[in-house]
Amino acid sequence: MNNFENTLINGAEKLGMEIKPTQVQQFKIYADYLLDYNKHTNLTSITEPSSIAIKHFLDSLLLSKVMGNFEIKMIDIGTGAGFPGMPIKIAHPETEITLVDSLNKRISFLNGLSQKLNLKVNIFHKRAEELSKNKAYRDNFDVSVSRAVASLNILSEYCMPFVRKNGLFIAMKGPQPEEEIKNAKNAVTALGGRVEKIEKLELPDGNGSRSIIVIRKISPTPEEYPRQSAKIIKKPL
Repeated sequence: MNNFENTLINGAEKLGMEIKPTQVQQFKIYADYLLDYNKHTNLTSITEPSSIAIKHFLDSLLLSKVMGNFEIKMIDIGTGAGFPGMPIKIAHPETEITLVDSLNKRISFLNGLSQKLNLKVNIFHKRAEELSKNKAYRDNFDVSVSRAVASLNILSEYCMPFVRKNGLFIAMKGPQPEEEIKNAKNAVTALGGRVEKIEKLELPDGNGSRSIIVIRKISPTPEEYPRQSAKIIKKPL
């Protein structure tokens, strides 16, 4: 067993998860394809396999610590190279996953990856604020998740419209999100949400901390949201 596999299996055990051999193989294919694709198209700055196992795969699987049920419809906004949505699909194949990103180079990678892994996922080359205006996707997901780097008040406007009433918006953030949460209070309320909990979790073997912010949607998001992207960024709620 190589270092990548050891890191992944042992790390998952520390998170209270068991990864089956078939899933380990899928993660290996994922890592190899990501590194190969990254040679000509920049998708990640992390280029060491065991670091990919920790900082992309296990980091994505931290969601398993805050969610008990994965028989759900989940949408991953600004998914990039598929994080956290694709690792969740590998570990929890019962999840119906939709991946959304605005950059075609990432979508091309994700389409190729889903074929290599033989996994059925919905992949959209769209801006989130445009897709959520489509009635087929608005208020239609149990969970909207994002590991994107935008501040929480901005992310909330992109992500909350997709969530059904009583569903969750989950933002994956760094170790000290308190100021960001404070600054997003007006946005979360205006969009129909309420911060339900903040889980502070550690990646295995001292590889950093992660805060997972869980926001419950308690009322419908008003129709005027989301606004155009330029307005969201220039004048956050």
